[in-house]
Amino acid sequence: MMKVSGFLFVIMILLFSCKEDEGSYHGGYYWVYGAGLKDMDRGEAVEGISEKWKIKSIDAGGCTIDGDITNKIKAANKKTFAAIEKEYGKHWMAAYDKDLHDFAMKKIDVMDVLITNKLFREELKKHYIEVYNVDKKVFELNNEGEFKVIVYNNELKYENKECFRLAVNTKNRTVNLIQ
Repeated sequence: MMKVSGFLFVIMILLFSCKEDEGSYHGGYYWVYGAGLKDMDRGEAVEGISEKWKIKSIDAGGCTIDGDITNKIKAANKKTFAAIEKEYGKHWMAAYDKDLHDFAMKKIDVMDVLITNKLFREELKKHYIEVYNVDKKVFELNNEGEFKVIVYNNELKYENKECFRLAVNTKNRTVNLIQ
């Protein structure tokens, strides 16, 4: 009986992981590979909209790479872009680029909501973070003004510098602690 249930478990895993083989789809995200010198502002925006688009940028090489690696990156991305187009439609790239461009202003909107919020200020005090020295990551979740914000204290000496997480809605100007 144990062997049969183990066999069924393996079959279920194989059946439910079929989408993992489409393009570069791993763990619920499309992986787009890149190499070369990184644009830090663009990288922050790519990370910031990754939750909304379910697209992650993966570094596949350093500043200089050979033609073989370049060809492998192009081939993998071609499959991934086809899968993304199937998911989001023919003009997904223009909408994605617009979200990248707009992300800096959206981060400012998030901070505008946070800076005046009592809950946010109380959490900062609990973690000994000055309001003018907030280190955070902002993730856009959708087109409804919903964001996830992770606040860090990089002055802590241990590995986990994450202090708290917030759900921020810039349209409703609400802030909630994520447990």
